[in-house]
Amino acid sequence: MIGKLSIALLGLCAALSAGAREAPGDFTRQAPLLISGEGPWYRLELPLAVQLSARQADLRDVRVFNAAGEPLAYALVRQSAQGTENLTRLKGFPLYATADSGDTAPGVRVQSSATGTLVQVQPASEAPTGTQVRRGWLLDASAVKAPLHKLILDWSSERDGFQRFSIEASDDLQQWRAWGEGQVARLAFADERVEQREVALPGQPARYLRLLWQGQAAPELTSIQVQSTSSLPLALVWSQPMAGSVIQPGQYSWQLPTALNIERVRIELHQSNSLAPVGLLGRQGSQQAWQPLSRGLLYRLTQGGQDVTQDQLQLPGYPVEQLKLEVDERGGGLGAEAPALRFAVRATQLVFLARGEPPFTLAVGNPTVKAANLSLATLIPDYSPQRLAALGQARVDGQWPANVPVAPTVAGINWQAIGLWAVLLLGVAALGGMAYSLLRKPPAKP
Repeated sequence: MIGKLSIALLGLCAALSAGAREAPGDFTRQAPLLISGEGPWYRLELPLAVQLSARQADLRDVRVFNAAGEPLAYALVRQSAQGTENLTRLKGFPLYATADSGDTAPGVRVQSSATGTLVQVQPASEAPTGTQVRRGWLLDASAVKAPLHKLILDWSSERDGFQRFSIEASDDLQQWRAWGEGQVARLAFADERVEQREVALPGQPARYLRLLWQGQAAPELTSIQVQSTSSLPLALVWSQPMAGSVIQPGQYSWQLPTALNIERVRIELHQSNSLAPVGLLGRQGSQQAWQPLSRGLLYRLTQGGQDVTQDQLQLPGYPVEQLKLEVDERGGGLGAEAPALRFAVRATQLVFLARGEPPFTLAVGNPTVKAANLSLATLIPDYSPQRLAALGQARVDGQWPANVPVAPTVAGINWQAIGLWAVLLLGVAALGGMAYSLLRKPPAKP
């Protein structure tokens, strides 16, 4: 009798385990996925709206289900791979042109070694010494084999103010491709010196860089460094502008949708000729103390009929729910109303193993589930960064639902689970009673 009851209890335990398995209805937001390419692994870049729908900052409440409602094995990828950052000092060669040459790139004669290292750079044609103007710099990055993602410059002290230039890249000194514009600055403000010496690069390899100053002569560069890494993190994903509130004059705050690992913010500067040294602070909850995250100089100045703007601040990527901006009012402030703020988080990819039949569903939003993601090496036994890029693609079919009133089952009363537990407890009690009665029964007389 006891054996039969034990078997029944084991069956009840199995039923409880099956009843506790996660299902799409346990999550507040769901959307179907479209897949393309070769499986069985598929790579999905999570839209920012999906990350904002998560109820846990580390995205442990993200799941993928098949048509039968079964959860699939998956891994989260926040970086393509871990790489080591390297800082390399570059050699620079000034580029001269005549004063009346306009904005055309100066022609040069180049002498290089067998490895491509620049030895000498001279103007293509001789000109009277007094008519030459330094238009820019040619940088030799041939010794750097990794992608370039940051340029750090220093220049002679007599050229304070803003420096604005175009950036071009080449591998043969013949064909040049545009890499955007750079802007550095050195300013004196309120007995302090404020410097902006770093310029973001697109994260691509190049043997040579050409910097051409716009509307002004190039300064004497005293230090040229480039930061490279063998593997760059995924791109930043920007939010829509968020309205803020005024704490007091010169102090503004913003409430984020959830705790996010923010790496950059952009403060909208609507008025021209705005200049504001600022400090940005953050915290995870209103009961916690504010912690400093970043300091910098924000400005939007009109020079030569063009706006020169610096409206971004770099953050360390700590999870925060609230932000506060403190503005030095001696620069004129940012106005009576709180400026709009946009934040950027690192893009996240989800790789899942397609088991069972489609359609597959992405679900997110459950404050109580535990992490279920695997490492890439476990999910893909012969994983390599090259193979990650070659995986099949998945994307959300249509728009991610903005507000779906799907209540997670954990928030309600699961009467089925309660009934099963009640039966299980009654069975345990009955089993205990039977065992107790057998122990108290007097032994049979011979």
